[in-house]
Amino acid sequence: MKTPQEVLEHLEQLEKAGTVQSALYREEAQEVLADDSISLKWRRAIADRLNRANHDLGLHTVTGDDSY
Repeated sequence: MKTPQEVLEHLEQLEKAGTVQSALYREEAQEVLADDSISLKWRRAIADRLNRANHDLGLHTVTGDDSY
């Protein structure tokens, strides 16, 4: 598993990553969020960044009656 710092850095690069790489970065983030041994500070930072990225993705890809 990647370190929390690496995961956060990957999430900062989501806009530049391709579809597959972006999905892998999101999966990394989910693994860290599910790991209780990771400090709350790191999990909160990763969750906040992931939420922002998901919101941005929804704004750029969802149209009309689509859902994200």
